[in-house]
Amino acid sequence: METERADVLVIGAGLAGMTAAAEAAEAGRKVILLDQEGPQSLGGQAFWSFGGLFLVDSPEQRRMGVRDSRDLALRDWLGTAGFHRPEDRWPRAWAEAYVDFAAGEKRAWLRERGVRFFPVVGWAERGGHDASGPGNSVPRFHVAWGTGPALVEALERRLRAQQEAGRLRLLFRRRVDEIVMRAGAAAGAQGAILAPDEAPRGAPTNRRELGAFAVEAEAVILASGGVGGDLEKVRALWPERLGPAPRAMLSGVPAHVDGRGIEIAAAAGARLINRDRMWHYVEGVRNWAPIWPAHGIRILPGPSSMWFDAFGRRLEAPYLPGFDTLGTLERILRTGRDHSWFVLTQKIIRKEFALSGSEQNPDLTGRSWRMVARRAVGRRAPGPVEAFKEKGADFIVREDPRALVEAMNAMTGEDLLDPADMLEQIAARDAQLDNPFCKDAQIMAIRNARRYRGDRLIRTAPPHKLLDPANGPLIAVRLNILTRKTLGGIETDLQARALGADGAPMPGLFAAGEAAGFGGGGLHGARALEGTFLGGCIFSGRAAGRAAAGRS
Repeated sequence: METERADVLVIGAGLAGMTAAAEAAEAGRKVILLDQEGPQSLGGQAFWSFGGLFLVDSPEQRRMGVRDSRDLALRDWLGTAGFHRPEDRWPRAWAEAYVDFAAGEKRAWLRERGVRFFPVVGWAERGGHDASGPGNSVPRFHVAWGTGPALVEALERRLRAQQEAGRLRLLFRRRVDEIVMRAGAAAGAQGAILAPDEAPRGAPTNRRELGAFAVEAEAVILASGGVGGDLEKVRALWPERLGPAPRAMLSGVPAHVDGRGIEIAAAAGARLINRDRMWHYVEGVRNWAPIWPAHGIRILPGPSSMWFDAFGRRLEAPYLPGFDTLGTLERILRTGRDHSWFVLTQKIIRKEFALSGSEQNPDLTGRSWRMVARRAVGRRAPGPVEAFKEKGADFIVREDPRALVEAMNAMTGEDLLDPADMLEQIAARDAQLDNPFCKDAQIMAIRNARRYRGDRLIRTAPPHKLLDPANGPLIAVRLNILTRKTLGGIETDLQARALGADGAPMPGLFAAGEAAGFGGGGLHGARALEGTFLGGCIFSGRAAGRAAAGRS
């Protein structure tokens, strides 16, 4: 058996693990960072992300005319999280600490490491309930210039510097099967050495074992991710409050995101909490060029598309595009079907559709202002969006509205949609635009959105009639449930120490990132405010690395 030694062992080379390893190594500790995938997968899911980060009272917000504060952000967070369980003690403490971080040193910490931000702040999870309910009162979604790969690059530079200094070693194709416990304390880990595999990032890799390995360490940090890539595990953990688990789902993460590390921590004695809390999207479409099994992409919608359930009933407020993800998920699943529909125009798709993921945003990922400027001109949507419209299995384009509805029925193989009824609902909505005031909640929301400079410039189309041919063609998009994040996991205190069944810290064992519910076993509570996942990995990874190195 191959045996290695270090002061700190970090399991998982995603954003949380990279942050933890860098912090511990910069404190002078000898660190081993390992991952079951190859070096091409360094950065994990963060590489594929849109790079959205939750910041509070930032210069970018102020330049866009947004007035934000730590108190308003915390009120929004708590109204969204809905903490109410006895085990929410540490998650709530982590939530308050994270909001302080987002309103304090987070932006400066990222900028010191070379991260810059797109100047227009996005407004995700707008809520649509009352002032105390879920959702962001103001725009807080800051996109890293360069999206997810820019965050990975910033942390990789730190790791390479520590590698050159001799304080860090990177070991890939190491699958951890057990955390080694001695006298009640974590003392390392052991598992299998997997055969090399040059499959592209995100694609499935082999599980052929070449031998065994062990790492002895004074501290072990588990940062192995969540369960979103294992659809059966997602169904097994599905909460009753959201309705029946979907029969058909797409996967927003690679297949190796299977939650093994969480179960390994539990086998070592760590307490798992809030396993039924999860974050899945309702605007998933099948990737026409898939990388992993059941590969789905999320549409990041503006507020203007009409949303219909599988039977052609328009979704009521607050279940509008971009307002309440989990509320809309529950609303859709109550129909007994897993899919829903957007109906929109070319004018809407051109301005309002973005696709989540670094690879779907070459202008932002490639840091090209020239390409960004193209979003503001012409009738065509950004290239990746047009590619999905032309090649995606879930997109239908027609000039005639009745033909559109007939094609929607043909796509599902069921006559669930009544063309006359659908057209009447669209016509009734269009009639609300004949006056500058109206009773339609969605049109009121659109007009509110356009009062925000960022939405008016690049995110929300001017209100217009969908049935006016001048705004066409008409487009329908079948939307699928798309798995993404695990909101519960290993319970930790504010030093990221894993807690045992008795609630006491387990000596030498720490957890960070999605495996720890981004901190505490679920700092988001039951719902998320968006832009909080990458930052949660950084925040919890930083805490774990510092604590394992004896700095906190």
